[in-house]
Amino acid sequence: MQVTLDIPLLFTTRIIRMFCYGFLSVILVLYLSEIGLTEQQAGLLFTFTLAGDAGISLLLTTRADVFGRKRTLLLGAFLMVAAGVVFLMTNNIVILIIAAIIGVISPSGNEIGPFLSVEQAGLSQLVPDKLRTNVFAWYNLTGSFSTAIGALAGGWLAQLLQSAGWTAFDAYRYILTGYAVGGVLLAVMFLQISPAIEVRERAADTKKVLGLHKSKKVVLKLSALFALDAFAGGLIVQSMIAYWFHVRFGVDSGILGSIFFGANILAGLSSLLAVKVAEKFGLINTMVFTHIPSNILLILVPLMPSLPLAIGILLLRFSISQMDVPTRQSYTMAVVAPDERSAASGVTAIARSVGASLSPALTGLFFSIPALLSMPFFLCGGLKIVYDLLLWREFSAVKPPEES
Repeated sequence: MQVTLDIPLLFTTRIIRMFCYGFLSVILVLYLSEIGLTEQQAGLLFTFTLAGDAGISLLLTTRADVFGRKRTLLLGAFLMVAAGVVFLMTNNIVILIIAAIIGVISPSGNEIGPFLSVEQAGLSQLVPDKLRTNVFAWYNLTGSFSTAIGALAGGWLAQLLQSAGWTAFDAYRYILTGYAVGGVLLAVMFLQISPAIEVRERAADTKKVLGLHKSKKVVLKLSALFALDAFAGGLIVQSMIAYWFHVRFGVDSGILGSIFFGANILAGLSSLLAVKVAEKFGLINTMVFTHIPSNILLILVPLMPSLPLAIGILLLRFSISQMDVPTRQSYTMAVVAPDERSAASGVTAIARSVGASLSPALTGLFFSIPALLSMPFFLCGGLKIVYDLLLWREFSAVKPPEES
């Protein structure tokens, strides 16, 4: 019975964590401003946060299958609590940077830390191959919904507290406290997980690189392709699209919030559609041939002559944009050995993080030149289509177990 409880436990930790990330993301910059940090210092802090996350996540995920997946998840929860507490206790930029590097704190509402990689490896251990993509689709859907609800809750709670007479500083601290408490809840939940998520068989006396052995070449090739995809995606992150709509059509923040709340809900639902498509056509085909239309739609957004058409094309794009996510995650888990799953997920995730971190500066350059305002849409969509074609060429013949 305990084994069957591990799956809902891992889903619950995903829900708690993503709610906390969304909850904090709305007010984090505002809180840093309230404690006296400048915009440049906040930007520097976020840079160190993302760099530290990449380093810590790589360190933990490449060792999780040996150190223990449950132990790694508990350590991640502890780092989340520690970061929240330090951010509450000081406004010293040096101490905050150290906490950002070592701890786990999400400045964007997106997944951060070792959790995703280790939880997916554990889920792959618990479910049969034929159900893996379906489980990952629901796992991604719950995360998307939790982030959206967390962002709404954090923003409205801060506003309600201030309306009730709280200072902005105290309201933001209340939400930051909730983030730290979320880390404590995660630790309590992780303590309930059974040894069933751990690796059952390990390759004996095998030399490993980044936690990988026989699947090293496959994972490194996937990582390179995923980095290209993430670099392209980093050209048009959500905040950049929002800015483009504001400049091009004069859309205010309230309308933008509504657009992207709906877009994120559609994106979450699209991951469920991937399951049936993958069952019929296969994981790689689903990844590639749903991603290409999505990117064509992205290219079409800046070509729309009116705001309603641009919004309509964008929402249509989001309605299929995440169909490659659970299939990509499932495929990565399928083509590596069980004792490489945490490492494979971690290495590919870090490759995506590095790729995504390099491109926003290029978008900033394009946005500074009025004639090139829409160039990031074209470049992003074009590079993603190149990624799709390369992925299909390299891996269309490499079948996961359930398709063999």
